[in-house]
Amino acid sequence: MKRPLIALAGTVWILIVMVVGWGIVRAADPALDTAKIEQLTGVKGELNTQEGVFKVSVPRTDLAVTTAGVKMTPPMGFTSWAAFQQAGTQTMVMGDIVLLEDQVNPVMSVALTNGIEVTALHNHFFWDSPKVMFMHIGGMGSTEALAGAVGKVFATIKETSGGKGSVPHAELDPAKTSLDPKPLEEILGTKGQMANGVYKVTIGRTTTMDGHEVGNTMGVNTWAAFVGSDDTAAVDGDFAMLESELQPVLKALRGAGINIVAIHQHMAMEAPRVIFLHYWGVGPTRALATGLKAALATQSK
Repeated sequence: MKRPLIALAGTVWILIVMVVGWGIVRAADPALDTAKIEQLTGVKGELNTQEGVFKVSVPRTDLAVTTAGVKMTPPMGFTSWAAFQQAGTQTMVMGDIVLLEDQVNPVMSVALTNGIEVTALHNHFFWDSPKVMFMHIGGMGSTEALAGAVGKVFATIKETSGGKGSVPHAELDPAKTSLDPKPLEEILGTKGQMANGVYKVTIGRTTTMDGHEVGNTMGVNTWAAFVGSDDTAAVDGDFAMLESELQPVLKALRGAGINIVAIHQHMAMEAPRVIFLHYWGVGPTRALATGLKAALATQSK
C-alpha cells in the first residue's frame, strides 16, 4: 500500500508545483498601462479589477437623436467605448463606436489604416432621427499602438461631427443609364446582365449548412449593380466573405473610395462562416469596377 500512496503524493506535489508555477507566470504578465491608454486615447477610463479590463467611454453628447418621438441620451445606448485587456504579452481591444451615417466611412478608414479591425456595422434602433450606426471594432497588439489608433478614431469623430462627414451623392436615374458594360466585364472578369437600366454582376460562393452545400442561388454570393454613365455611375451590392477575408476586403473597398454601409451575417451555423458586407460607391464606372476587382482579388477562390 505504501507505493501507491507514495505515487499519489508525488502526483499531488507535481500538481501543486504546476499550479504555483502557473500563478508565477500569470503574475509575471505585464500589467496594462492605464495612464498610457488615457494619454493616447484622450479619454479618462475605468478599471474593472475583477476582469482586468480598462474601459474608456465617450458619450455622444453632441447628438440630438429622437427614436419614435423619444429623446435619446448617451446612457440609452449612445456612448462610444473601447475596452483594453492584457492577453499574455499583448493587449486586446474591443469596442463599439457610435456614428452618424456621414461619419461611418471616414472613421472606418482611420481605424483600418491604424491597425484596428472593423468587425460589424449595423443599426441598434428603428425610427431614430438622425439615423445612427454602430461600428464594432477589435484588435490585438501593443498597448501604445491600439490606444493610439483608438485615439485617432475618437478624434475623427470630433472632426466629422456636425455634418462634416462624407456623403457620396449623384443625381442618377436607371431609366437613363448609358454606361458601357464591356469595360466592366473586362475588369471584373465576368459577364453580367443589363435589365431596366441596371447592369448587375453576380459571383457565387459556397458553404455548408446541416451537411448540405449551399451556393449562389441560395444567396451565398457577391453582387454589384451599376447605374448611370461611364463618367458618373453608382454601384451598390453585397460581398460574401470568409471571416479571414473581411479586413482585406474592407481595406480594398475603402482604398478605392467605396463606402461600407453594413457588415453582418445572413445565416447561422454555416461552415465555413460567411460574413456579408453591403456597399455603395459613386464615380466613373471603370474606377468603381477597379475598386471592386481589388477587393475580389483579396479573396480565396
